[in-house]
This record gives sequence, structure tokens and C-alpha cells, in this order.
Amino acid sequence: MPSERAEVQVRAGVEGDLSALTAIYNHYVRETAITFDTAIFTPAERRPWLLSHPEDGPHRLMVATDTTSQEILGYATAGPYRPKPAYATSVETSVYVAPDSRTGATTGRRGIGTALYAALFEALAGQDVHRAYAGIAQPNEASTRLHVRFGFRHVGTHREVGRKFGRYWDVAWYEKDLG
Repeated sequence: MPSERAEVQVRAGVEGDLSALTAIYNHYVRETAITFDTAIFTPAERRPWLLSHPEDGPHRLMVATDTTSQEILGYATAGPYRPKPAYATSVETSVYVAPDSRTGATTGRRGIGTALYAALFEALAGQDVHRAYAGIAQPNEASTRLHVRFGFRHVGTHREVGRKFGRYWDVAWYEKDLG
């Protein structure tokens, strides 16, 4: 029986990806507490975010595509941790996988998040980055497993820090040594 699992390719994000990336993010805005944004975005509104992730430097955008269809399956970013200059060697990372790409029909998990993070951390290896941080709205076992697999360790939890869908959510913070 032929495999239904397509190969995944990871590359730097480009402006032509903007509509697909916005659609993925808007799914999480509308349907989940994974992001604390509460209003969907247009591609034009997301353009400054995309442009803040150049193809070099510590703030990256990596995009996973299906090698056959070129469909965008997800993305990972490393962005500024905080705006003050002393935080310049720290980044905040995140991964978003297209909701219909998380599993294959008969193949189970596709490993898109793993492929994205592997490429992201490889791209960051030559940069002046000391630590990576990730805030994970709870509960989110899949994201927690992914981060732990990549060497992140839990450093604390902000209790009931965000309110969305009429309830409060905790955010667990994870840290990874990069240098």
C-alpha cells in the first residue's frame, strides 16, 4: 500500500506565503487559546510581522511545505523576547501547524513541528543568541512534548494570565540554552 505521508520541506518564509500563514494563524485565533490574540487578521495586517523575520539574523520564520503540492503545512518563528536592548540575545519561539496537516489519514503524526523546530534551531546556531523561550498556554500536551524534545525545560507558570473565550488560561514558560 503506498504511503499517504508526503515529504515535508522546510525553508525560510517569504512574502508570497503571507496569505497561507495568516489563514493558519487565524484558525488558532478563532478556535483555540493557543494564542491570546482575539481578533483575526488580514494578510495586510500581518505583513509587518512577516517582514520582521528576515532570512538571516536571530529573528527567523521557517515554513514547512508539502514537497508534492507545495501546500504550506505550518511555520515556526524566533522573534524578540522583549523590546529592551539587554534582551537582544534572547528569542521567543513558536510553532503553528495547519489544522488539517497535523496528522495524515493513515499515518498518524506527520512530524511537521519537529521538522520546523529542527530547521529553526539549525538556522539559529550561528547567531548571537543565548536563550530561547516559549510560552505555552495550558493545557497543550503536544506543544509541551515538542519543546521538551528540543531541550526546553519548564521554568515557571503564569497562573490565569490571559482571558479568552470567557475563561482564564495559564501559560507555562520554557527555556532552552542556545549558547
